[in-house]
Amino acid sequence: MMPDKYRYIAVEGPIGVGKTSLARRLSERFQAGLMLEDADSNPFLPRFYQDAARYALQTQLFFLFQRAAQVRDLKQLELFGQPTVSDFLLDKDTLFARLNLNDEEYRLYQQIFAHLQPQTPTPDLVIYLQAPVGSLIERVRRRGVAYESPITEDYLVRLAESYSRYFYQYDASPLLIVNSEHLNFADQPQDFELLLERIGQMRGGREFFNRAG
Repeated sequence: MMPDKYRYIAVEGPIGVGKTSLARRLSERFQAGLMLEDADSNPFLPRFYQDAARYALQTQLFFLFQRAAQVRDLKQLELFGQPTVSDFLLDKDTLFARLNLNDEEYRLYQQIFAHLQPQTPTPDLVIYLQAPVGSLIERVRRRGVAYESPITEDYLVRLAESYSRYFYQYDASPLLIVNSEHLNFADQPQDFELLLERIGQMRGGREFFNRAG
C-alpha cells in the first residue's frame, strides 16, 4: 500500500526519460490508481513533429483540454480517498506552450488556461526524472513510436532545459530529483527498490537521488 503521507505522487520529466514506466511500477507496488497522459489520442501530435510552427497551437490546446479533464477526475478520486500516481502535472502544460508557441499564440493559450484551470489537489510528492539528452534520444528511438521519429536533438535539448528551469523554482510539493541515466526502473528490480528506499528516507522539501554508473 502507498504510505499515508504519499496519497498523490506525480512523476515528471522530458520525453523519453521513463516517467510513464515508473508511474506504472509505483501504481502496481502501492496498489494505487494510475493517471497517465494519452499522447496517442492527440490527432495533431504526429503533424506537430513534422511541422511544429503550423500545428503547435492545436497540439497544445488538445493536451490542455485533455489534461484539465483528467485532473478534474483526480479531484473526484481525492474526495473518496483513493491514492493516485500520475505521469504528469497540469502546470507543466505551460512549459510546453512557452517552448512551442509564438507570442500571440501563447497569450491566447494563457487566457484559455486561466479559464480552464481546475482546482486540483497538490501532489504529496513529485519525482522529477532527469537524463542526458543523448540518453533521451536513445530511449525515444528504442521505443519506436513512429510519430516521434522526427524529434530532433535540438528540441530535446531545449525541452530538457525548460524542465530544469521549471523545477529549479518549483516549491509547491516535496520534490525528489532523480538522475535516471544509470537507473532502469522498468527492467531492473534493484533500481526500483533503491528508489523506494530513497523515497522512504525523504525528509526535506527538495532532495536528490543519483547513482554513478
